[in-house]
This record gives sequence, C-alpha cells and structure tokens, in this order.
Amino acid sequence: MFKNSQFNELIENARDIKVLYAEDEHLTRDAIEKLLNIIFEEVIVAKDGENALELFEKHKDIDLLITDINMPKLNGIELLKILKEKNPNLATIIVSAHSESKFMLEAIKLNVDNFILKPFEAQQLFEVVKKAIEKTSLKRQNERNLLILKQYQEITNKSSIISKTDASGVITFVNENFCEISGYSKEELIGNNHNVVRHPDNPKELFKELWHTIKIKKEPWSGIIKNLAKDGKSYFVKSTIKPLLDQNNEVIEYMALRNDVTEIMSEKKQLVASLESYENSFLALIQIENFDILDKFYDTATVYKIEEIFEDLIVSLFQKNCKVYEKIFKLGDGLFAISNSMKNIEKHNINIELELLTLIKNTKNSTIKFENIEYDVSIAISYCFGEKNVYENAKYGIEKALEDNKSMVFANNLVEEAQERAQKNIETIHMVKKALDNYNIVSYFQPIIDNKTKEIAKYESLVRLIDENGNTISPYFFLDVSKKGTYYTKITNRVIESSFKVLDHIENSVSINLSVLDMENEDIKNKLIELTSKPEYKGRVIFELLENENIKDFESVKDFIAKVKKLGDVKIAIDDFGSGYSNFERLLEYTPDILKIDGSLIKNIETDPYSRNVVETIVTFAKKQKIETIAEFVENESIYNILNEMGVTYSQGYYFGKPEKLL
Repeated sequence: MFKNSQFNELIENARDIKVLYAEDEHLTRDAIEKLLNIIFEEVIVAKDGENALELFEKHKDIDLLITDINMPKLNGIELLKILKEKNPNLATIIVSAHSESKFMLEAIKLNVDNFILKPFEAQQLFEVVKKAIEKTSLKRQNERNLLILKQYQEITNKSSIISKTDASGVITFVNENFCEISGYSKEELIGNNHNVVRHPDNPKELFKELWHTIKIKKEPWSGIIKNLAKDGKSYFVKSTIKPLLDQNNEVIEYMALRNDVTEIMSEKKQLVASLESYENSFLALIQIENFDILDKFYDTATVYKIEEIFEDLIVSLFQKNCKVYEKIFKLGDGLFAISNSMKNIEKHNINIELELLTLIKNTKNSTIKFENIEYDVSIAISYCFGEKNVYENAKYGIEKALEDNKSMVFANNLVEEAQERAQKNIETIHMVKKALDNYNIVSYFQPIIDNKTKEIAKYESLVRLIDENGNTISPYFFLDVSKKGTYYTKITNRVIESSFKVLDHIENSVSINLSVLDMENEDIKNKLIELTSKPEYKGRVIFELLENENIKDFESVKDFIAKVKKLGDVKIAIDDFGSGYSNFERLLEYTPDILKIDGSLIKNIETDPYSRNVVETIVTFAKKQKIETIAEFVENESIYNILNEMGVTYSQGYYFGKPEKLL
C-alpha cells in the first residue's frame, strides 16, 4: 500500500507529465480516467485507437501512452507501432486481458514499458504508473546532465539484467541480476561468451540476425531469447543489445540490457520449458472435474477466483511434502500441472502415487469458499515420467481419466499406444475403402426360428467384409472405426441394397440393423421409407434398432418409426434388450413389435439364476404388452428348451444356423 508521503511524491513527480489514455469500453475508461486524474494534471482520453492517433497528432508533447489492446478501428498494438515510430522514447503501458496473451510477445518486441492485466485494483495501476513516471523522469534528467545519467544507470543496473562484452563477444562485465537469474558467478561468466547461457532451442537464424545487426549494421538489436540457467531451468529475457562505437565508427564493445519475461510467457510454454530442462521429467496434470459446468454457471472473474483458490489448496495439501513439485502451472479451463525432475523425486524418496492419491482424497474433503459461494471440488489426475512425450502422455491420460470416470491414470506410453491404435484404424479404414470399391461389403443372413414349429420364420441381415485374402471379417473389427470416417453411410447403403435384393428371392421377412447414425441420416431414412412403401416389401421388413444414449433428435427417430410402420407395415425390434441403455420408458416410446433379448443373458441361462430371472421378467413383460421376443446366442438344445418353456417366441443362434450368404 502507498503511504501518504509516497503518494504525494508520486503526484509531485507526475506534475508535468502528459498522459494519453486509450480505451474503447466506456465503463472501464471512466473508472481508469478518474484514477489517472488523481495523479496527473493532464490526461487526454481517447475512445479508441484511431481517436488516440488523432489526439497524439494534436498534442505533440505526450509523455506517456496507456492503451488497451483490443479496440476497434486501430488496436493497441497497431497504435503502439505508429506512435513508437513517431516518438521512440514514448513511455508505454499496455492494459491487457488474459485472453489477449497472444499479443504479449508482439508488445514486448515494441519495447513496451509495462503491462497491467485486467481485472486489476487501483493499487496495481498506481504501482505500474509509478514505474512509468520514474522512467520518464529519468529520461528527462538524462537529457539535462551527466549526473542524472549516472543515477539512471545505477537504477537500470538494479532493475535490468546487464552484461558487456568486448568486440569479439567475450564477456567483460555482468551485474548481480545476471548472476542471480543465470545461477553463475561473475568468475564463471567473465572471460566466456554468452553461449554459456544460450538454450539450444533458439533458432540459429536468430543469432545470425543479431550479429548482422550489431556487428555489420552497427545498430541496436532487440528480441526475445530463451536462456538456460546453471541448474538446467529455462528462462526468457527481452534483450536489447547495442554496439558502442568509437570516433571512427568502430565497435569498442557491446552492451546488453535484458528483462526477465518468463512470467508473462504462457504457462504452457513455461511448463514445456521446465520439462525440457530435466533429463528425466515427472509431470502430473490435475483437472477440476466438471469444470465446463462451473465455467458456464459463474462469470469469468468468479471462475478465475475459484482457480486461484484451488491453486492455493494444492499448495496447502502438499504442504507436508513440498518436494513433490517445483511450481504449479495454471493451464486454464481448470487444468493445473506440477512438474519436477525424477532425480529430485528419487533423491527425496517420494512415493508419487501415494502423494497423488492423498491429494485426491484430501481434495474431496475440501470445499472452496468465498463470498456467497461454496464449491465442493473433485479432481482427476494423470501422471507420467520420462524423457520424451511427457506432456502429450499426461494430456492424453487426463482425457482418458475423464472419459472413463477414473480419479487417476498412469499415463506412460499412452501417446505411443494411441499412435498404434491410430495406425491400426488407418489400416482398417483402408481395408474398408478397398472392400467398398470391390463390392466386398456384403450381407450374411442368419435364420430366426419359430420356437413352436422350429421352422425358419425370418432372417437377420448381418454385415460382413471380405478382405483381399478372401477372409470373412466380422463388423466388430471395422464398423466402429468406419463411424469415425465417411464410410459408415456407404456400408449401410450396401446392407440395405443386399437385404432388399434377398427379399426379392425369398418369402420370409428380413431384419435390418439400424444405428442412431442411420436413423438421423435424412438420405438413409428417405431411402428406407421409399423401399418399405413398395407393395412387394410391405409387412416383410423388420428394423432392428441398435439403441444407445447418443440420439440427438429423438423426435425425428420416433417420426421415422411411425412413418415406416404406417406406410410399409414395418415391424420394429429393439436389439440387446436387458443390458446397456435399454429401458422400459424408452421402450414404450419406440412402440416396438419385437424385443431381442441380449445374448449375454441367454448364453448363461443354464447356469446363472440372475440371467434366468431377468429373461423371465422380460418375457412376462413382453407378453403383457403383446410384444414378441427373440433370444440370441441359442447355442444348444438345452438353452432352446429353457427358452421355449419360458414362452420366448423366436430363437436365433448357431444351434439353428450360422450367418450365410443367401444369393
């Protein structure tokens, strides 16, 4: 907090400094203008970037520019570029939102003096403005006399990272800040060149440009450089390097001023840099579960506050063993990361799995409280270690943990496994494409037996793929993968074509499987309505619905069922009833004619009382609703006899016949 004497001094120093302030959002503009008027005697306010440029031209003696980034007509970065060309010594402060971080590096390249992140308090603004005032005052004093220049140099030496080299690039001077951030002593640095702190990630072109600018063109160079400290940690510096020339315009030495900008680099970049600095890294990603709901329910400021409190919670819960991590990285959307070197983990004999399980347990017992909000936090953790793909593995692990509803996943090698699966999927898609091109996506037909007569009552159309070697491939190996590409609809069309072709040559009915994707596809629905409406097919088609919870438009599916029943006398069967997503409420909405009892219940019915009881319940319900039943996986006479005794209408399975071609 500012003391009265300090605040009075701030106002005194700002007496003759003229400020141009640009902000397009009127509420923010009014609030900050009031704060600036407390300090400065003259504050010129612009409603956008274009207006600021006009005012700058009108008032040539502007000392300090304070500007928002995101403005119409001319944004803050574009405004900064123009004004810096007109007045390179113009003091500048960027007011930025977190979502505008992509502009940070560009602003740094333009030598912006300071940043202030929204939302902020008056104290923060005064602190940043205080620094800008100090810098502006020092520049003025520098123009007046050499004594002030010396004082300015002393202040710069305290606030910046400074080094000097001779004409060949050998370090001759470093200040304390250089030693502190690099971890090297003056003795270790002087006599060497700057390669001692250069990170290998820097592109070679960067240093070619740097040396061409300062050595050949003899001009100052500015840019961002990634450095490597003695302990292996990465850090980023905004550097300005200037050649100092003699009276003959020859380089005497080079002087470099740097500012540590690591903290304003993205948290993810910092994390990646941290992982790269370790020979063998440990990483844990911690995700607040259901954060998307939290993000929708609360405003941005509240969500950000919850993340801040949760970060403090992690610190407090790890308090007993603070050696687990070196820093917490806040990656956004409720995702946090902690990292360390495995060397440190092993050195302190830390049981990582136990520590993370304890964190999960303690988090469940914690509640985030502030103002009138109480939020019970639950988390999912993904952790791994290694030399490569550490972040990628952990990120994939978090996705897997949330998808599988697990609290913790060990993510080593998950990326490699995913890549292998992806490769297999590509091979499968290639196989499907070839089969479609060669008309080797075909239908096999399995008989469905009337339990009373043991005669074939109907057939189920089952898709098969014939590969290049003539092998018959079950849909289990290619159908789900096809749904991820563009081939699934083509497969469905082939099944429809072959099924109706068979209907032209047999007297029985044919059951065709339809998935959610099929029932939501307008072309497929229209094709089926047209075909089933033909007189020769009326009353001979059954649509077997492969039900799941992913139906996007249930009313559309119901409308389709109603149309085919009315126009084509089509029967509706529910597949795999008794497991998965099937429920009696949805069943009544589908108004089915047939229930296909799930095969997992049928195959165990001889030995499993639970399966038998479930099947009996389904059959009893179906009879009351006048719905027929089909039992799948009827593999022997004993199973058939049990089902027949229960009153199951039809049987389907290898006991009566395998799927085969009918044409």
